[in-house]
Amino acid sequence: MTTPGAPSPLPGLLAARFARYAGLVGAVLLAVAGYLGGALPDAPLNVTPVSIWRAPGGPATLACWLVGTALLVGAWWSLRAGAPSSRWAYVTAGLWALPLLLAPPVGSRDVYSYACQGWTYAHGVDPYAVPVAAAGCPWVETVAPIWRDTPAPYGPVFVLLAALAVTLGDGLTGTVVLLRVIAVAGLLLAAFCLPPLARATGVPTRRAAWLALAAPLVGVHLVGGAHNDAVMLGLVLCGLLVAVRRPRRPAALLLVGALLGLAVTVKASAVVVLPFVALLGASGRTVFRSGAWLGGGLLGALLVTSALSGLGFGWVGGLTRSGDSEQWTSPPTAVGMVVDYAGALAGRDPQAVPVARAVALALLAVVLVALWWRTWRRVAAGLGGLPSFSGGLPAGAARCRTVLHGAGLALVATVVLSPVFHPWYATWPLALLAFTAARTTWFALPAAVATFLALPDGTNLARFTKAPGALAMTAFLVALPLALLLRRRRAGTTGKSMPTLLR
Repeated sequence: MTTPGAPSPLPGLLAARFARYAGLVGAVLLAVAGYLGGALPDAPLNVTPVSIWRAPGGPATLACWLVGTALLVGAWWSLRAGAPSSRWAYVTAGLWALPLLLAPPVGSRDVYSYACQGWTYAHGVDPYAVPVAAAGCPWVETVAPIWRDTPAPYGPVFVLLAALAVTLGDGLTGTVVLLRVIAVAGLLLAAFCLPPLARATGVPTRRAAWLALAAPLVGVHLVGGAHNDAVMLGLVLCGLLVAVRRPRRPAALLLVGALLGLAVTVKASAVVVLPFVALLGASGRTVFRSGAWLGGGLLGALLVTSALSGLGFGWVGGLTRSGDSEQWTSPPTAVGMVVDYAGALAGRDPQAVPVARAVALALLAVVLVALWWRTWRRVAAGLGGLPSFSGGLPAGAARCRTVLHGAGLALVATVVLSPVFHPWYATWPLALLAFTAARTTWFALPAAVATFLALPDGTNLARFTKAPGALAMTAFLVALPLALLLRRRRAGTTGKSMPTLLR
């Protein structure tokens, strides 16, 4: 058993090769499933697993998808301690992504929402005020029904990118291809930034690259599904890289704030990273000075992009509609659903989901502040608080790793306490924890499980397991703190210190 902080053992070459080609076979099977029954423009909507099975080619579609997912997840999981080398990890991640790059959209229909939102803006209509159905998008039938009558929840930068794809794509197919190119460009930017960030935090690049880039969620949803989360992550990691290299220079901090601001104008969740970046080069009161420079860069990016797009800040209102979908995969939503089920048994309708979500958002604010304060205290005390992979980290590397790990935990809290969860949301913390966390199971296992939640046509399996899923999630939320408390007490009685779970 490897002790925390010890160098990750190198996998055997034969085992690594087997994992590489098993994953490649899995990726090819996923691409085949995409052609047989993926999120094609003319695919039927509001289907069920049973109707998919009964459709022509349905059994082959589901078999390819499930076997392919199992192979890809198993291959990634088997090397979670690290690939043989960073180059090997990059080559393998590219091999796995290639079949999905050439496949039709899989795992989600969101790319069609992007296309219609871009079409709306390109034709002079405000996508934050007029839903795609009312705007007259010619491709509205390809959009999932739940999103046809809601405003765009994305910032102006992504709306501009989507409009550019519509203008250059000259049709739905060309638009979808260009939206996937944009997503891949975001991933390439993240891949470029990952090695220096791993070196700065003292984590083996071969492990960080494997966890962050070869993850099945990345291939299936960021490449195959062309999700804009890839663009957000690329901008976030680019901003972090500049911050790590120039943590004290005002001009660099302005640039970092601007890069994070651009990430926010793709997806607003990126904003939780910014307060932690202020801790990289600051000490004492200078943290507020660094925060001011970062905030200035972010505000400048928001103002400039909102003005250039002509859309103002209408996108902020669209964020409130992103929770229209109620699924048990969001822990607070699951708790609210269980309360509603219990109320129904008593002949009442408590409408607990909105309340549970509001409580979770308030709790999120508290957790984010607590994480930032904890990180600041550790930095101020000169303690990294995290195991080293190389027998001792220099002070700068320990500080960097502690701060960026805090930012990764902030993204974990954001994902867990948000009103809605989609599988690709797990890529947000995964990208940061890959080069900061010592233990991997606690965040890699949920990412692996989340890969199985979607079918090739974008059907979310959580839709068909609402009651049992909500009960299971709520039971897990009750059992987890009890298990951790019991573990802590046992560690105390034996005189041993319990390792921190989220390292």
